[in-house]
Amino acid sequence: MPSPDGRNRSTERAEPGLIDVSVVYAGTAGVRVIPLRVAPGLSVGQVLEASGILGLCPEIDLHVNRVGIFNKICALGDPVTAGDRVEVYRPLLADPKEARRRRAAGRRAKPKA
Repeated sequence: MPSPDGRNRSTERAEPGLIDVSVVYAGTAGVRVIPLRVAPGLSVGQVLEASGILGLCPEIDLHVNRVGIFNKICALGDPVTAGDRVEVYRPLLADPKEARRRRAAGRRAKPKA
């Protein structure tokens, strides 16, 4: 975050040669955000392992859950760059189209007052 003098204090403390990234997962128990510093050139999969998110959230299965960087789907082998937010996505619990149909059917079934 920039300070009043315009300098970025977080990069001043950064270890030389490392980049800041974060890993985010919104599970049923809440949102986990894990900031970490990693070597440049690591892949999304390597960053996920380094973050420890797979141990903290055992429901994550990288064969089922999709991953992305800033809301864009990517592969586990894609490289991360400084400032990236690696996201782990959960499968949808309900089909959005079917949920809308049920809501609309419920409104039609109610008598108007």
